[in-house]
Amino acid sequence: MELAVQVEKRFRSGFRLDVAFMAAGAPLGILGPSGSGKSLTLRTIAGLERPDRGRIVLDGRVLFDSASRIDLPSRERRVGLLFQRLALFPHMTVSENISFGLRDSIPTAGDSPVLSREERKRRIAAQLTAYRLDGLGSRHPVSLSGGQQQRVALARTLAPRPLALLLDEPFSALDTHLRAELERELRETLAGFHGVTLFVSHSIEEAYRFCGDLVVLEHGGVAAAGPKEKIFRHPPTLEVARLTGCKNFSRVRPLGKDLWEALDWNCRLRLVQDSKEVPAHIAIRAHHVHVYGVASPGAAGENTFPCWLASSTESPFRITLFLRLNAPPSSSADFHLQAEVFKDHWESFKAQPQPWRVQLAPDRLFLLPE
Repeated sequence: MELAVQVEKRFRSGFRLDVAFMAAGAPLGILGPSGSGKSLTLRTIAGLERPDRGRIVLDGRVLFDSASRIDLPSRERRVGLLFQRLALFPHMTVSENISFGLRDSIPTAGDSPVLSREERKRRIAAQLTAYRLDGLGSRHPVSLSGGQQQRVALARTLAPRPLALLLDEPFSALDTHLRAELERELRETLAGFHGVTLFVSHSIEEAYRFCGDLVVLEHGGVAAAGPKEKIFRHPPTLEVARLTGCKNFSRVRPLGKDLWEALDWNCRLRLVQDSKEVPAHIAIRAHHVHVYGVASPGAAGENTFPCWLASSTESPFRITLFLRLNAPPSSSADFHLQAEVFKDHWESFKAQPQPWRVQLAPDRLFLLPE
């Protein structure tokens, strides 16, 4: 099963969508800031937005081709779109909402051209059971919890047995506990779904957990695409590095073979350059910045510098340290780097006198082109 997308669309506002990618097998994550074209891309695939030009092919079947003037209506595409806002019909019961998803069901092998009343009831009952909604068929969405509403929306989307499932930030409206529970349920659902899945998310961690490959959108175009590990380890641009959660950047200039001056970090670094492109910035992710007390093991080595704490913030399991290198800070805003450390490691050195030591391991640094 494969989905091939190549579409362009211009808007009067000046925004231009121009994306091309392929998806098959594991869920494909689509990342990008607000307004980058993530949801719009899903809408073109689902047939809710007509591109100006391009081609969309699902499982060898052409859904859209501007050159051949093919533009199948959404009900014939066998594409299920789970909206960010769920879009449940408040005046319909749970069963009626799921039944609505079957209204344009295209028969698969062994199905009759039109679903009989009995088959429709059977399919609805199967969805209620599959999504832990037994006993809720006669209820209306307003009487359900957020998690139950999410299950109804997913049951309705998958009821007609689509070949492609498009998920538009499916957990954005849920609290942390409920999100974790429904993430587990969705992973189980996707494990049994043999079509193509596109997963739009603002959350880097969420996309990383669900998806093998990523497409990163920026200003309506594809800024990066490929295996998630490669994009996170070697982002192609400064903006892609930011979008994938990197917080530490410095302008850089070469000083000699494998020696670089990080102009905004007040230090010189050893790093082997893999690319022949002229780098403009050097970067490192916050959780790869290693901080040690003076008396701690590992407080020496290549790219190790004295550091002082400018300020810190706390989350349930980690501390974010804002550090200045080679000289004490003049204020809480006077810092070079952010480091994220687990609390047990923080406890091991926080009482030690400053300066501490910070290490920027060469294999964790990466260079970025202009």
